[in-house]
Amino acid sequence: MRGRVASDALTSTEQPAYKRDDDEKMSYRIKHEAKTIHADEAHLLSGMERLLVSLEQNRRSVLIGALVAVCAVAAVGGALWYDARQDEAAADLHRQATQLHLDRSADTLAKAEDNLKQAIARYRRVVEEHPRSRSAQLALFQLGNALVQINDVKGGVEAYSKYVATYGTNKMMLGLVYQRLAYAHLLNGDREAAAKAFLNVVGLPGTLNKDHVLFELGKLEESFSRPEGALAHYQDLIKVFPNSPFAGEATVRMKALEAKKTPASGTPVTSPPAGVPATR
Repeated sequence: MRGRVASDALTSTEQPAYKRDDDEKMSYRIKHEAKTIHADEAHLLSGMERLLVSLEQNRRSVLIGALVAVCAVAAVGGALWYDARQDEAAADLHRQATQLHLDRSADTLAKAEDNLKQAIARYRRVVEEHPRSRSAQLALFQLGNALVQINDVKGGVEAYSKYVATYGTNKMMLGLVYQRLAYAHLLNGDREAAAKAFLNVVGLPGTLNKDHVLFELGKLEESFSRPEGALAHYQDLIKVFPNSPFAGEATVRMKALEAKKTPASGTPVTSPPAGVPATR
């Protein structure tokens, strides 16, 4: 009887333990299944749906960003349109100025001078009203040429100097501008400034008028009564540009300078003493 009671008591005490284990396992399984279901639902959202949800959550930021992008595109498009219109207007003015500049018949001097003045006015408009246009650079150079032709040498010097300061990176064109600037200085009676402008051309790489400039420098040295400097420039011209059309004349001038240095008789020419008339 006692054994049976003990057996029943053991059975009664073990059953709750088993039950607790089953409950714990059941509880674990239920919690695990709940987490799995939650994760599956999240994965059910497609990439587009997640994007829409994100946009909805950040609606204000998205709208501001879109507005900024639209404004930027509109600004760039407006600037390009404006530049295109400016280029068209500048090209039209430049074409008119060039026509007037070239249409100057020697038979009607008054008409030719009037056309030149109108050309100058249009060149100025291109340079001042459309400085960013593609026509502005050439118009500034032609403005200097036209001003010198109308005897406004000071205005021509200013135009050429402005070209050098503004478009100094155009080495090919810069050599020609310096040469015209030197001629303008010569017309203005400033030979020293002319020599500096010519020497600027000699120092530029790739210029196409360097042979002409060396010849002009030789003549300028002759005008300063500096035969050695003139000979140096003529020798450089002949050595570096032997096929230049200026090489032949440079050779002639060199011979003339050498003849002045060494008279044909081989004896130096001396002046007679004071008070003694020269023999004939």
